[in-house]
Amino acid sequence: MHADLAHIDTWIFDLDNSLYPASANLFSLIDIRMGEYIERLLSCDSAEARRVQKRHFLEHGTTLAGLMATHGVDPHDFLDYVHDIDLARISADPALVRAIDRLPGRKYIFTNASADYAARVLERLGLANLWDGMHDIHAMDYVPKPHPASYAALCEAHAIDPSRALFVEDMARNLKPAKALGMTTVWIDNGSESGGHDADPAFIDYRIADIGVWLTEILGDKRR
Repeated sequence: MHADLAHIDTWIFDLDNSLYPASANLFSLIDIRMGEYIERLLSCDSAEARRVQKRHFLEHGTTLAGLMATHGVDPHDFLDYVHDIDLARISADPALVRAIDRLPGRKYIFTNASADYAARVLERLGLANLWDGMHDIHAMDYVPKPHPASYAALCEAHAIDPSRALFVEDMARNLKPAKALGMTTVWIDNGSESGGHDADPAFIDYRIADIGVWLTEILGDKRR
């Protein structure tokens, strides 16, 4: 382990476009489902549904948060519908599985998605049994990243000392609240949609392109 990270005893990972390549573009499938849901909810066409969807994402952190605030949408109904996608585009990366398994200390998933969907993705990636816990959108009481309350809730629920925690995320703006709490932050700059929005070196400790490669390097593992 690199000396600069020797103090880390809790490793926190975002899920989508972080633990699998952004090129898999699962969001394109979720986007379709979101559009269908909004079209049905608002009785609008696909163009208007997309405009509503993207506005809510940018203004509220997730489309769900916006729809709950403006239309009283039931989160379980929404998430069950939009996450019902085919996961054939993603598969296990043995080097990543090995690296996460070797990390010292506790490991958590911190995602704006639902636990059911996250469990399906982790199973597909060969990572299902490597975690000490998960903090999903339900556990956040539907207050998503990057709202500071979601980070505070994560730390409280799992007794995490932020000064000894590291957070890995592909959405740069989601690192700002983590850094404010004292976490070490890692931005996966992988070209994902809106990933670089509000990126600022002031709250990004490490900027990387591939999480598997980076973890292998910091662990001193020569195998890939």
